[in-house]
Amino acid sequence: MTVPVPFTHPSHPAFGMKTAASLEQPGSRDPHTIPNFDSFPVPPAPLLYLPPLLSSLPAHISSEHLPESPEHRPLVTETRLPDIDPTSLSLHKALHRFKPLTPHYATSPYGEAFNWSELRLPVDEEREWYCVVFRSKRKAESDGISLYDADKLAHDEAIRNGGLILYWYGIPNQETGMNLATCIWQSRKHATAANFGPHHIKAMRLAAGAYEVYTLERYKLQKVKGAVGVTIEPFEGGEVGW
Repeated sequence: MTVPVPFTHPSHPAFGMKTAASLEQPGSRDPHTIPNFDSFPVPPAPLLYLPPLLSSLPAHISSEHLPESPEHRPLVTETRLPDIDPTSLSLHKALHRFKPLTPHYATSPYGEAFNWSELRLPVDEEREWYCVVFRSKRKAESDGISLYDADKLAHDEAIRNGGLILYWYGIPNQETGMNLATCIWQSRKHATAANFGPHHIKAMRLAAGAYEVYTLERYKLQKVKGAVGVTIEPFEGGEVGW
C-alpha cells in the first residue's frame, strides 16, 4: 500500500521574525527575509496561532501607541506606512490580537476563521475597511523561493504606497495542501491601486503558474458608532473606506 506523502512547506515566518516589541531595536531582521529553516525548532504539534504581519506605523507615531503586553505579539514590517487615519490606527492596535480560531482556516468561512468578535475599538469611532482573502494550493513543483521574493517586494510596495494595515498568511494543510492569506486595507481604492504596482504585477504573473488552486474573496469589515466590536460581511460592490 502506498503511504500518502504529507504536503511540505518551509517553516512559517512566525519562527524567527521580529515582533512589535523589537520595532525600535536596530539590526532586527527583516520579517520577509527567508530564515535558515534548519535553525528553528520543530513544534511538537501543528501551529494554530500564527501572528499577524502588521504594517509599521508612520515614523511620527511613536511606539507608545502600541498595546501594552498583548498575549501574542504581532510581527512588524521594516517598511512604514506613509500615513494612517485615527480610526484605522485604532484598528491597527486591535489587530495585534488577530488570530485564527481553527486549524482549518483555509477552508472555513472567513467570518468564522478568525477572532473578529474579540476585536475592540473605541465606542465613538465609525469606519469600514476592505478585506481581500486568497485561498490557494501550490503546485508541487513550484519554486517557493521565487514566490517568497516576489511576495516581499509586492508587500513592501503596497505599504510604501499606503493603505495596507495587515497581511496574514497560514501554513498549508498537511492533508489537502490548501492555505489562506488575507489583507486588510484602509480602503478599496488603496487595494485597487496596489494592483497596478510593478512588483504586484510581477508577483501575480509568477503566482499564475505556481498554484493549482487560487481564488479571491472580498469582504467589508465595519465598525459602527455606539458599538465597540466589528462585523465582517461579503463585499457586494461600491466603495469601502476612504
